[in-house]
Amino acid sequence: MTGLRVENLSFSYRSKTALSGVSFEVASGMFCALLGPNGAGKSTLFALMTRLFTSPQGRIEIAGHDMARSPRAALKRMGVVFQQPTLDLDLTVQRNLDYFSALHGLSGRTARSRIDEALDRLGMRDKASEIVRNLNGGHRRRLEIARCLCHRPKVLLLDEPTVGLDAATRQAITEHVHDLSRSDGLTVLWATHLTDEIRDGDQLLVLHHGRLLENGQTGELRGGVPLAQHFLSLTGETE
Repeated sequence: MTGLRVENLSFSYRSKTALSGVSFEVASGMFCALLGPNGAGKSTLFALMTRLFTSPQGRIEIAGHDMARSPRAALKRMGVVFQQPTLDLDLTVQRNLDYFSALHGLSGRTARSRIDEALDRLGMRDKASEIVRNLNGGHRRRLEIARCLCHRPKVLLLDEPTVGLDAATRQAITEHVHDLSRSDGLTVLWATHLTDEIRDGDQLLVLHHGRLLENGQTGELRGGVPLAQHFLSLTGETE
């Protein structure tokens, strides 16, 4: 079953082409890395998939729902972690999750159960009463991931989720999301410019100057060379 499908998607900012004929599919339960340097078009693609932008050309399908024809159904099945944090820093972890759950129509026992489940999945239960402003960067990112799990999405989109974090924290968060994909059957699209966040078993999309250069299993695409070297040979870009 396909969790995420993009067909012939293009987008331009006036005379500048940001995406050109991008097409790919990600199966349910697959971790897919969208690898590209800054300016490759990753954030534009995310803006289109979350309906911040719309395009007259191309098609986006989320868990079987066409974004243009059934946007509410498509968005309901999606969880998103944007590159820029969107938490309320002056509320507690619990209140942030309460507010987000209410936006999705969850309340009472159902909301409490979903929130506790999400906090447990990200190892954040002991932080529930803490003010978000007092959390470190890694725990804030974990909270954002926990938040977008409360409504039990089928597809999880993460746009450069480890920007600004130290190497150990990046590794821990990457491991958490890989585990979510494996254990919960989530379709994950993880946008990054860092090759060390990608595993050989992941699906890999290489995006450069708005065009999709490669789509396949990471280990097969890179062959016998390190992924960073393979990426450089394709794009001329270092990490």
